[in-house]
Amino acid sequence: MATTSAGEGDREVPIAENLENQHELDASYDGDTYDFIRGETQTIGSSIYAFRNENGRSYHAYKEGQYWGPNDQQQSEQLDIAHQAYLILFDNKLFFAPLTDPKRVLDLGTGTGTWACDFADEFPNAQVIGTDLSPIQHQAVPPNCQFEIDDATDEWTFEKDSFDYIHVRGFYGSIADWPEFYKKVLAHLKPGGYFEQVEYSVTWIADDGSVPEGHAFERWSKLFVEAGEKIGRTFRILDLQTDFIKEAGFTNVTERKFKMPVGPWSSDPKLKSVGRYHLLECYEGIEGWSMALLTRLYGWSFEQVQEFLDEVRQGFKDRSVHAYTSVTVTWAQKPS
Repeated sequence: MATTSAGEGDREVPIAENLENQHELDASYDGDTYDFIRGETQTIGSSIYAFRNENGRSYHAYKEGQYWGPNDQQQSEQLDIAHQAYLILFDNKLFFAPLTDPKRVLDLGTGTGTWACDFADEFPNAQVIGTDLSPIQHQAVPPNCQFEIDDATDEWTFEKDSFDYIHVRGFYGSIADWPEFYKKVLAHLKPGGYFEQVEYSVTWIADDGSVPEGHAFERWSKLFVEAGEKIGRTFRILDLQTDFIKEAGFTNVTERKFKMPVGPWSSDPKLKSVGRYHLLECYEGIEGWSMALLTRLYGWSFEQVQEFLDEVRQGFKDRSVHAYTSVTVTWAQKPS
């Protein structure tokens, strides 16, 4: 795997060097063969940063098209804002699994790497590895944290039975075969190790009827759910994950559900604060969440998308709308 901790600023590309260190070249290779391999690894390293630009947004180059969301600065800010919303919602807990002294931890789809860095700070004796399709991770990281460019849907090159804890957050729309994914997770955990998944809904709803049928929130949510089915990677995984995890063979499966308000409409002080962050996250993320799906799958123009999103943003501003996002957290243990 290619390791990098580069962000949007100073982009060092140590990919080729790392690949050379990881693979011993057979002594029978001649000079031409070695030069060819070296050139190939340098090409791989450079291509990771050759982001696809489309409708004013950039998308990952490694395994292009595998993930539907952009990887630019605006979307990175959305991910970090979401991290703060989760922290408040979860009472500053990074996890719910009953961990004691984890030594080896894997964060799949790490994004900017904020969760991985925070976890590494909390457990300085743990080795924390974050993987993602995009090299957008923070450059300043704890010494016990590292990042790798990898696709979680490929065959894993990590040792089986090697992780004490595997963490996933926001993988909706990313996996075509969830049962197979959970089998991989189970295989790579140590006996007795824990897996935890955090997902939120792409559907904005309100218990008081303030999101009526035909509202921009309702129309956007339906489009999003339908898009997941079109690409064969469901956005409804929060409703399915607990059953899938049980079926994969995990034990001590526990589920908790939360409501994440869209805006500071709640009378509960904590949820009011969560709502402020989630509203800001929605403002930052809405274009990135929508643009590729609506233009690629539905053939909308850039202008049509922006016109629709203007309606959605009006919903964000409407104080009479008491919408929220559902959140599901599931953690489970590998049998010992």
